[in-house]
Parts: sequence; C-alpha cells; structure tokens
Amino acid sequence: MPRHASRTTATGTATGAASSTAPAATATVIAIATAVALTLTAAPAASAASAATAPAASAQDASVQQQSRADLRTDPNGRYTAEEIRRFLVSFYGKHGPSAWAREHQVSAELKKKAAETPDYDLLLCAQNTPRDISVGKVTTAQSARVGWATITTYWSGNRKENFTAYVDLDAKQPIALLDVACSV
Repeated sequence: MPRHASRTTATGTATGAASSTAPAATATVIAIATAVALTLTAAPAASAASAATAPAASAQDASVQQQSRADLRTDPNGRYTAEEIRRFLVSFYGKHGPSAWAREHQVSAELKKKAAETPDYDLLLCAQNTPRDISVGKVTTAQSARVGWATITTYWSGNRKENFTAYVDLDAKQPIALLDVACSV
C-alpha cells in the first residue's frame, strides 16, 4: 500500500512539473520519482537479505555493545568497580529480595544449582521468608581473587536483623551477576 501511494505521488508531481515551462524541473522530478520507485522496489529484497543476516548482526552488535560497556569501566583492567558492584547489589536485592527475573538472569549457574538444592530455604536471601527491608554495606574488591563482596543486611519484624555476604565476579567482560552468597551461621 505505501509503495503505491509513493509512486502515485511521484507520478503526480512529475505530471504537474511537465505542464510547467521549466524542462529542468521536469527532469529533476522524473529523476527523483525514478529513484523513489527503484528504492521502493529494491526495499523488499534488501529487507529479506537483512532479515537473513539479522541474527548474526544482532550477535555482533551485542558483542560490540558488551565490549564498549567493558571499555567504559573506571578500572583500566576491565574489572567491575566497587561502585558498580554496589549499584548492582542494591538493584538486585531491592527492598524485599531479588525478583524472579533477577534470579533467572543475574545469578551464576553454580549458585542457581546450589539454590535449587534448598527448596525450603531462599539461599539468595539466607532466609525462609521475605524480609521487611534490605540494605547493602560497603563493597570490597579483591583484584587477586577476582571477586567483590558486600555485607547484605536483612531487617525483620521485632527489630531483628541478619547479615550475609554476597559475592560478584569482577570480570567486566561478562554481564554482572551474583556469584555466591555466604550465609552467617
């Protein structure tokens, strides 16, 4: 439908220009109309070709985007900084614990497996219930161990609070994710 409308418009413009006394304007309008018609005719073929290469292009774009995000780190060695880890943990835990999406996409495969082994216990929160509130403490990074960690404090009714440690991999070439947790005993 848009193809027909474009051709009609281009033809109508060319016809209107032909009735004027300016032959150069007529040639210009005809050239533009031809270019538009050729572009519209070639568009479906180009769309099919680009659709066939879209998965490869998407993967390449994602790789470039990931690489550019890694290049933007303040750490010159391509590691997540303490500030980035803290922002991640604050976002990940929120006020009452990680969302279903965060549990699926922002947790390491090893930790997911470990958490699946404790169905009656939320390993990511080191608890059985949902806390009233959560806070993230100061983040420490150990370049030699390639991890960063922070104390996570969960607040419960009756002014009770519990602490555990959350670990994040420092490798900024990978998407940031929760690597492990150490529940206090």
